[in-house]
Amino acid sequence: MSNDTKRKVIIQNSFLKLYNRKLYINVLIKMAKKGTRVVVTLECTEARTSSEPRRSNGISRYTTEKNKRNTTERLELKKFNPHLNKMTIHKEIK
Repeated sequence: MSNDTKRKVIIQNSFLKLYNRKLYINVLIKMAKKGTRVVVTLECTEARTSSEPRRSNGISRYTTEKNKRNTTERLELKKFNPHLNKMTIHKEIK
């Protein structure tokens, strides 16, 4: 092998190592972000009564995501309830 081809091989190997390092760092970042967001269910508080079953026709439910690190308490949002035809408070349920 001549000096020219040796240099090309060394340069190619260094680029390959750099590329692999970048890929490895991207994989580590994605792994670190993996468990911060969870899917939660929001249920209307006005449509729910103690005599009705847990899930009846008049109860509206929404699903959304929340960051469990930043929002540790239960989520509470105003959403539209199509059964009552108005905006109501929806709370997070388990």
